[in-house]
Amino acid sequence: MRIPLTRHGLRELLLFGALPGLAGAGLLLFGPWAAAPWVAAPLLLLAAFVCSFFRDPGRTPPGPAEAAVAPADGRVTDIEEVDEPEFIGGRALRIGIFLSVFNVHVNRAPLDGKVALIRYQPGVFLDARHPDCKLRNEANLVGFEGARGRFVVRQVAGLIARRIVCPLQAGQELRRGERMGMIKFGSRTELYVPAGQAVRVEVEVGQTVKGALTILFRYEA
Repeated sequence: MRIPLTRHGLRELLLFGALPGLAGAGLLLFGPWAAAPWVAAPLLLLAAFVCSFFRDPGRTPPGPAEAAVAPADGRVTDIEEVDEPEFIGGRALRIGIFLSVFNVHVNRAPLDGKVALIRYQPGVFLDARHPDCKLRNEANLVGFEGARGRFVVRQVAGLIARRIVCPLQAGQELRRGERMGMIKFGSRTELYVPAGQAVRVEVEVGQTVKGALTILFRYEA
């Protein structure tokens, strides 16, 4: 049986999950002083938070293969047309998703595709809701070649998130909903598709979405 925790959080799970959890449980069971429960409670809460953050539930994407699913859990913050010169090479529709520390942080492929470009961008760590974070924050761009053309998933670090994980390699093929990495402790994930393509967006700003489960848009005939 698969344990629903991501392997990308193994170090944090051991240091900040297992060790505090064992220490807290030990204090509750064997603590020799009256204050032991008060010391144990923060340790157990920390362990529970870390385990919750690195959870990685199994998911099966709904709908047809040409329905793009969310690349992350979170809240839709923007749906707009922007320039995307790095891979699409022109105007693109961008759907941005903000991930709080309480969301699942594993990123997933929105569509079937082959990895054509991976480009890391060093930067600062503004809050992922800050208007300048899209341009100035540390980020990682993954460009895909799909059946309907190019699309991009961009991982953006936030104020608390300080490490982007992307184990993909150029030439690797991913299926829709397949895991493609994560961003640790709060972040932003963006999906780009060429503006000239006919797509029907099925979400709105402010909506809560789930990675691999919520359909963001469908290609029109």
